[in-house]
Amino acid sequence: MPSNQIVAIPTDLQLLSVSAEMFPFVKTGGLGDVAASLPTALRHHGVRTRTLLPGYRAVMAALTQRVEAYVFNDVLGYRAVVWEGTAHGQHLYAIEVPELYDRAGGPYLGPDGRDWPDNDMRFAVLSRVAASIAQGCIPGWCPDVVMTHDWQAGLVAAYLRYDNQPAPPVAHVIHNMAFQGLFPRELLPRIGLPDHAFDMNGVEFYGQVGYLKAGLQIADRLITVSPTYAEEIQTAENGMGLEGLLSSRAANLHGILNGIDLHDWNSLTDPAVIFPYAIGDIAGRRANKRVFQAEFGLPQDPNALLLGIVSRLTRQKGVDILAEIAPRLFKENIQLAVVGVGDNDIMQSFRALQLAYPRNLVCHLRYDEVLGHRLHSAVDASLIPSRFEPCGLTQLHALRYGSVPIAARVGGLTDTIVDANAAAIEEGVANGILFSPTQGDALFRAIRHAKRLFRQKSVWARLQRNGSLHDVSWHGKAAHYARLLLEMTGRAPVRIVGDGDIAPRLSDIGQPHAPGTVFTRTARMPQSRPRNPGLGRTDLPRFGTNS
Repeated sequence: MPSNQIVAIPTDLQLLSVSAEMFPFVKTGGLGDVAASLPTALRHHGVRTRTLLPGYRAVMAALTQRVEAYVFNDVLGYRAVVWEGTAHGQHLYAIEVPELYDRAGGPYLGPDGRDWPDNDMRFAVLSRVAASIAQGCIPGWCPDVVMTHDWQAGLVAAYLRYDNQPAPPVAHVIHNMAFQGLFPRELLPRIGLPDHAFDMNGVEFYGQVGYLKAGLQIADRLITVSPTYAEEIQTAENGMGLEGLLSSRAANLHGILNGIDLHDWNSLTDPAVIFPYAIGDIAGRRANKRVFQAEFGLPQDPNALLLGIVSRLTRQKGVDILAEIAPRLFKENIQLAVVGVGDNDIMQSFRALQLAYPRNLVCHLRYDEVLGHRLHSAVDASLIPSRFEPCGLTQLHALRYGSVPIAARVGGLTDTIVDANAAAIEEGVANGILFSPTQGDALFRAIRHAKRLFRQKSVWARLQRNGSLHDVSWHGKAAHYARLLLEMTGRAPVRIVGDGDIAPRLSDIGQPHAPGTVFTRTARMPQSRPRNPGLGRTDLPRFGTNS
């Protein structure tokens, strides 16, 4: 590990974060989690965040004590009231435009599962209001820097450029290149951009207005959510047509891994965990497997390899290949629990499999945050067979709770999982299983490999414990963000641990824990043979048992 260490300098840097999602108000994936947990982590590095959200029903209901911060009598043809308040510990601005945001359904899709036909204006208004706030329209507060997330906030940088007014720099965060926000050229005057903005150096993308493209082209810095994904999106295979632009901006493109909130993901205090256990207590989680099997009608066999998947059920997530190989898996002593919602054809295939293999497969085909926590506390291994994965939070949740991730060798999965090959097992550093390519046979072989290791109880216990020791927090990652934001504003940079492809385990860092976290000690894991010095130590620090 590099010798230089993280130094968090109190800065009181004022950050405006602009997002279409934030947990627990609205969430469709990792964006909602990151938009909620990153501001909290940045506080420890002197960055004070205010998050701007669309005024969805859930957001407006959460702002029980609010004040009117600003009124736009005409923002792209709508009257908009910006409300300021706090909810769930977050300092929020919410844009109240009832005709755009006060409706049933999701943030992007209606109850019929189709895109809202006015998504172009819904998120243009979000970006236009954000740009005005960045320019100082709210009395008494102006941000030092702006952070925009995904295509829904991609136009913020464009408005700031074409307004030709003093404005803070913009960092645009890419959570998923697959969603770009493409709309007809005729939209340009409706969203208040000049004709000359429709240019390859502006918002134009193959004859359309590209919201994501605008952010990638114009923002001062680009951030994506893992080092490997930052490299992948500069290739034709994963750049989604924007690889040339991203390659040209490589000097301003940064890959920073996501983290998770360790208070939300603490198996000793998590209300979703039936039998609470300390992080790293591998024996303590066994009761959760038994009760999970019983509750969902699976045989209570401790020797059955219980696999779980919590995911959007889409081709990106590779769950279609899991459905294809499931009959082969069920010929062995393997059980599978599926939690998620997504493409109708994939869900139908799992429903059919559940009818055919009721003693091997259980499906919960809808979004369920609580069950997502419970599953990782109960299953032996968590599947993440994604075709591409910018970062992934599922493997971080699995590692934290002692479930061994079995994942495709792509994106952030590569950056956070140490593959259980022979050398890594011998050295005692493996924490999961990686496979490639993302095809059925490769996934089947990875699961067979997992089953062989599962039979070696001491090896499997070491994989689980290594995972629970792995640093999945925002600790070092938030410091990377803070350093970047400071540099953008011309302030002294934060001295920080060098960018590595693999996030370190806490036992390797030898550094203090994330702020507010208590250290505890864990019991010695069983060893089948002598190991390298230090691998059997019981005095290694780990994230522990905050109440």
